[in-house]
Amino acid sequence: MPPASTTTLRQQRLGAELRKLRERAGLTSTAAAALLSAPQARISNIEAGRYAVSADRVRTLARNYSCADEAYVDSLAGMTGTRTRGWWEEYRDNLPSGLLDLAELEHHATAMRVAVTVHMPGLLQTSEHARATMREAVPPLRPYEIEHRVSYRVKRQAVLFEGAPTPYTAIVHEAALRMGFGGPDIARDQLHHLLEVSEQPSITLLVLPFGQTGFPASGQPITYATGDVPQLDTVVLDTDHGCEFLDAEAQLNRYHSVVDRMESRALSETESRDLIRRIATEL
Repeated sequence: MPPASTTTLRQQRLGAELRKLRERAGLTSTAAAALLSAPQARISNIEAGRYAVSADRVRTLARNYSCADEAYVDSLAGMTGTRTRGWWEEYRDNLPSGLLDLAELEHHATAMRVAVTVHMPGLLQTSEHARATMREAVPPLRPYEIEHRVSYRVKRQAVLFEGAPTPYTAIVHEAALRMGFGGPDIARDQLHHLLEVSEQPSITLLVLPFGQTGFPASGQPITYATGDVPQLDTVVLDTDHGCEFLDAEAQLNRYHSVVDRMESRALSETESRDLIRRIATEL
């Protein structure tokens, strides 16, 4: 089978994890290929996510690399199979690839924790609020580009409201609640929407109020997506130049601690709802 012309974030992550296993085993790609009686290019393409690999092949590679963590190997094997594309692929010609990767990550996450300072969490935005924030983009987006992004954002929200909802914790700074994107009516509707969705058992909404004596993050939106095993967790940073995906152990540990500290300083769920209601009445 020839290498794929495009790869998804999930395929790239599988390849990266296999590369980590090989390197920990102290094997070169040439040596690893020899164990499979395959050309060295086969290993390179697998590790780059460009070559389809079966679950059996993943288990063989893990055995060759002396990996005894069965749960981890099972999770890697579960990342193989068909290269069926998700619903987000319909946007490939209209949106940056990083946004498509984000939807794929959310689709496969077993849980998510999000911390935001100025903007509402994307998965909890109303379409009108999303549209209002996108009108502030620099450089400006054309009207049709805004509509593509709004419809995409709304479809992403299915992971929280359809089938078996993904457990989701949103830590929202009070500043985001008071930004007022789109004017009072849209801002008020957005706050009421937060109150409504926060009643769902799978969604935990916590507010980090003004007046805290410290702030453990830089202010950029953080998503901590939990994988099937801790090694497959991923951090997403929403930056001015797009989504940045992090999966190194030190990075995961750092951002796990950051989100933990933000959560520990937030109000309780009940107190958070009370503050949101109060802000809504002030608009």
